[in-house]
Amino acid sequence: GGGSRLRYVAVDDFNNDMMLDLAVVNYGTNDIGVLLGNGSGSFLEQKTFPTGINPYSLAIGDFNNDGEHDFAVVNYGSKNIDMLVGNGKGTFTRQLTDGSSVVFAPLVVTTGDFNNNGQSEIIVAYDNTDNIDIFVAFDTGAFTNQITYSTGSAPRSVAVGDFNNDTRLDIVVVNYGDNTVSVLLGYGNGSFANQTTYSTGPFPSSVAVGDFNNDTRLDIVVVNWNDNTVSVLRGYGNGFFANQTIYSTGTWPRSVAVGDFNNDTRLDIVVTNYGNKTVSVLLGYGNGSFANQITYSTGSLPSSVAAGDFNNDTRLDIVVANWNDSTVSVLLGYGNGSFANQTTYSTGIYPSSVGAGDFNNDTRLDIVVTNYLSDTVSVLVGYGNGSFANQTTYSTGIYPYSVAVGDFNNDTRLDIIAANFLDNTVSVFLGYGNGSFANQTTYSTDSYPYSVAVGDFNNDARPDIVVANSHGNTVSVFLGYLNMVFQYQTTLITGNSSVPRSLIVVDFNNDTYMDIAVANSGTNNIGIFLGLGNNSFLNQITFATGSGPWSLAVADLNNDNRLDIIVTNINDSNIGVFLGYGNGSFTNQTIYSTGIIAEPYSVAIGDFNNDALLDIIVANYLASNVVILFGSGGGRFTDSKVYLVSYGSFSFSVVVGDFNNDKKLDFAVGNYGDDNLKILLQTC
Repeated sequence: GGGSRLRYVAVDDFNNDMMLDLAVVNYGTNDIGVLLGNGSGSFLEQKTFPTGINPYSLAIGDFNNDGEHDFAVVNYGSKNIDMLVGNGKGTFTRQLTDGSSVVFAPLVVTTGDFNNNGQSEIIVAYDNTDNIDIFVAFDTGAFTNQITYSTGSAPRSVAVGDFNNDTRLDIVVVNYGDNTVSVLLGYGNGSFANQTTYSTGPFPSSVAVGDFNNDTRLDIVVVNWNDNTVSVLRGYGNGFFANQTIYSTGTWPRSVAVGDFNNDTRLDIVVTNYGNKTVSVLLGYGNGSFANQITYSTGSLPSSVAAGDFNNDTRLDIVVANWNDSTVSVLLGYGNGSFANQTTYSTGIYPSSVGAGDFNNDTRLDIVVTNYLSDTVSVLVGYGNGSFANQTTYSTGIYPYSVAVGDFNNDTRLDIIAANFLDNTVSVFLGYGNGSFANQTTYSTDSYPYSVAVGDFNNDARPDIVVANSHGNTVSVFLGYLNMVFQYQTTLITGNSSVPRSLIVVDFNNDTYMDIAVANSGTNNIGIFLGLGNNSFLNQITFATGSGPWSLAVADLNNDNRLDIIVTNINDSNIGVFLGYGNGSFTNQTIYSTGIIAEPYSVAIGDFNNDALLDIIVANYLASNVVILFGSGGGRFTDSKVYLVSYGSFSFSVVVGDFNNDKKLDFAVGNYGDDNLKILLQTC
């Protein structure tokens, strides 16, 4: 049996046993029922999977490219779209519905690949609207709740690396309050061992990681705010480190980055000197030691530094965030360890952290900056010659202090994460791949997050996040997970008072691009949108129907290799057949009755008498029956046969399939009045 107020039924093989199964939409109990077939025409009791309020229709597709069937469900009562992800074993997991809320009550959903990317999109029609919307499947890059680990006092900066060569990422944190660094070794499952601490100079404020002595073991560099030095701790490759070696910097070193600035294959260090408006470059000898600093002027109170090739000359450059000037400075590298004078670009107020990445997929590095007092991040798109466009800003939480970059939703487009110091959150901005970003999604951290870094801590090929919480004396680890939802893409206008009710996606004009047919119940026509293969469509072409067109089906009814359309006209109690010309246009409809006061709500196609001619089956809501119209060739239908379901059943939906593997088509009928599903097996 079905659930309460069954609205829709669909058929496919959901558990990969080569036997057809059924999915029913239970409007009254707010769930989807899956009935697994046993190949004999009978089915196991339904397993239910929760949806939003009053689910109305579903569509089947592979939305996460794992080769398994998923469901898209439109919820009439809660006005949203659910994705239920299948595991290929007949069970489904509901994904969060972020981004899939809609204004009007959705009625109908179907799938198609409208941009030829091999992934299913969905198209939705609503109650009392004159448009249909296309949504793309979208990975939100969601994260679990935080897991916290103890550090030293007042952790200020965090970095990641594999410190014991076990192919599992570890964490290093600088503890400003007790002059140490904490190393937390990762187990590879997203959890970490307790910290091991090492002494630094006074008030360490920033940390970076690199192999400074070319022994294939990661080392650590820390800037010490209060004594104007950097500490280098050489790694043994087993998770332990030697005592620090100290090198002088400018006044109040604040931030550190690593790169090969003189192209000698040896890592060098760059440090911002907050107190004297400079950066210090310390060239590495490749044995873990460094030359004396060379300084370059920056703006006022330089707070953060990053390295990248901003002018595509294969030489590393430097970008610095200047806290007091509200600017960033770009210093182009000559490739010999020296740099040109700075060029400055405006940011928000008190830029506190800077990062680099290619945000618009043009192979040119761009810049992102957190603006501490503006509560924004600034994105400056690079031109590839060392210059940048003016900033575009995005709102964050309160006092964003640190920024990092990664692809959190595995769409090959870089995203941004910012740590918000005052409201104890991190903000994730998903990138569109064109240099712009979605609005933030926030996750709670421990007290006063100060620094953020990215790495895959549980080896699932998805980036995770680690945050240093300066007042909580902890680090928070957020594990990334797959969360597919639907994101609005485009709207197609179906006409004033058109009230679209049913959708079909096929290629009507043989150009290999998916087209859309929609039944417009308010204007009594079928609308055809011819696809251009890039998620865009030509304007609608309409063909007149009877009164109240409701359900659509498509097939080649006259064997001319051109698709034809069948529509149910509920107010006329008939169906209309439109023969296709193969170019997206159709003949006028030919009418066939489905009974007196029948209200045909659903239609399907199949060869029910094994004569190699397609037939039509219709579920009549008011007549509580199904009618088969037998094809006689040439797209014509002569004989018909009626099957009573049960009095008062209000048959609402019909699907076709061979449920008992006897090579004969059967059909399943969803009955709104009886709250059940009836299977009619073909016996002859």
